[in-house]
Amino acid sequence: MPTNDPAHSLRDLTAQHDFLIGIDSDGCAFDTMEIKHKECFCPNTVKHWGLQPVSRFAREAAEFVNLYSQWRGINRWPALVMVLDLLRERPAVQARHAAIPPVPRIRAFIADEAYPKSNDGLRAYMADHPDPELDRAMAWSLAVNAAITDMVYGIPPFPYVRESLEYLHDRADMLVVSQTPTEALEREWSEHGIDRHVRVIAGQEMGKKSEHLALAAKGQYPPDRILMIGDAPGDLKAARANHARFYPINPGREAESWQRFREEAVDRFLAGDYAGDYEATLIAEFEKLLPGVPPWKGS
Repeated sequence: MPTNDPAHSLRDLTAQHDFLIGIDSDGCAFDTMEIKHKECFCPNTVKHWGLQPVSRFAREAAEFVNLYSQWRGINRWPALVMVLDLLRERPAVQARHAAIPPVPRIRAFIADEAYPKSNDGLRAYMADHPDPELDRAMAWSLAVNAAITDMVYGIPPFPYVRESLEYLHDRADMLVVSQTPTEALEREWSEHGIDRHVRVIAGQEMGKKSEHLALAAKGQYPPDRILMIGDAPGDLKAARANHARFYPINPGREAESWQRFREEAVDRFLAGDYAGDYEATLIAEFEKLLPGVPPWKGS
């Protein structure tokens, strides 16, 4: 394993305010989920995993997992495995006798908690467990990153994101909490000049989202003064793992969600009047938007 500590900036964070707020990036602060998955992930998944004979179904599975389901926003490695599994069990794919890779080595990498689920983590795992399947996995992941670098730029934050960050600048310590590679996050946040509002930009190299919050908080903030803002169930789980509050950015209704945050929810949170029925109502509305069953399976 690498000896450096990618998460040192989180470990070293010292509270400057009474509140800690984690903010997801893709699909939450920026309208980048659709372009990244539809134009960068999907084509490379078809190309690198030999899914050309079932490309239409591969795209449907990938978009369901990564954009339109309760798994929205999960790390790319378990997402890839889930996409392949959905394809393998789909009758329309079976009828075409398509060979869907079972990827046992990627599953083993995911299961091994000693390695971060990032490209650096995969490199370290490959050094200890060399295998052609992992070479293929790395080629896929690097191609995805290259496509994102080439294509995803000039996309501003959602309306009311900048206003919210400016309002909170002197009221809360803020972090980017994401499973996107840190380099991409830094590029996107600095491109639009909003990186100055956050103390740390934490990507997949620094661990899971729940770990980001835990490392930054480390007893410096009471749980009811920690808020996670996100657009995916994984963001809610990260908040709950730290007994923190959660504010949902509803997929497809992002601008409205950020407007409600700036004009109503943020002040309730800062005043200690956020938890309870108010938060529960927001979460119930959010969860209805992300089903657990793909549309081709029915209800």
